[in-house]
Amino acid sequence: MSLAQTSLKQALRMRWWEPVLWIALFASPLLLPAQAPIINETAIWALFALSLDLVLGYAGIVSLGHAAFFGFGAYTAALVARHVSPDPHLGLLVAIVASALLGLAASFTVLRGTDLTRLMVTLGLALILLELGNKLDWLTGGTDGIQGLTIAPVLGKFEFGLDGRVASYFTLTLLLVFFLISRMIVNSPFGATLKAIRDNKLRAMAIGVPVNARLVAIYTVAAGIAGAAGAAFTLTSGYVSLEALSFDRSADVMLMVVIGGIGWLYGGILGAVVFKVIQDVLSQITPQYWMFWIGLFLVVLVLVGRDRLLRPWTWGRKA
Repeated sequence: MSLAQTSLKQALRMRWWEPVLWIALFASPLLLPAQAPIINETAIWALFALSLDLVLGYAGIVSLGHAAFFGFGAYTAALVARHVSPDPHLGLLVAIVASALLGLAASFTVLRGTDLTRLMVTLGLALILLELGNKLDWLTGGTDGIQGLTIAPVLGKFEFGLDGRVASYFTLTLLLVFFLISRMIVNSPFGATLKAIRDNKLRAMAIGVPVNARLVAIYTVAAGIAGAAGAAFTLTSGYVSLEALSFDRSADVMLMVVIGGIGWLYGGILGAVVFKVIQDVLSQITPQYWMFWIGLFLVVLVLVGRDRLLRPWTWGRKA
């Protein structure tokens, strides 16, 4: 076995706390049945944050319009369920492919320019899709969205119920699958070239790394994963609205990645959990000021340092 293969095998090997974490995540809908809908929503956000971290944390592509792919996947799944088939597997697959193709087309707009240019271009893409979703009301429902969708049972047996248990397991399974795929990507030679591009693009070009091809590839993959998150939202809730394409969704997922840690795959999961806890718990206590606590947490995170504040989570941060 070569040195590279040995290093990859070691990187992919799970640490002792990782199986415990995933077992706890999958047990949570059973242990906390009343919180199953929130668990499902948190898992969707975590999957969305995972896709953003691939382009931001590992490729260095700043994106403030990542909701474009989330919303595109959400609307694609809704249209498939309404006009083609209520099968959730088909809707999920079509949404992933459609979002990945959109990411492929959009990736060529982020190959040039500075981080500020990329930020504005990605934001512009999301705003364009938001306006199209509003104007094409004959297709998207406009401001009313697409409601009352009928979704078939998962695997033909498990129906999405109001309790949210099937929905949470459906989304947690997607999260685990795409996490493992992302982990293989970032720990592969391909992932090593992405980190080289992130750290110094000119140096990566000088040693022969096909920079543009790598950025196009990872942007396409991340868009597909974001589309999967959007499809999961539609399939588990039975509706989709323009909120899926809004700037707030892009801003919130950016906050989650920052809270959890950029360039660490578990950062999206951690950030989603922290964000949802603050949003759902503290908003019940202070419904008008819960965003204040988000801001305060970010300030403390910067002043104290993530490694000291979240030390048990950041041991061995390699994903």
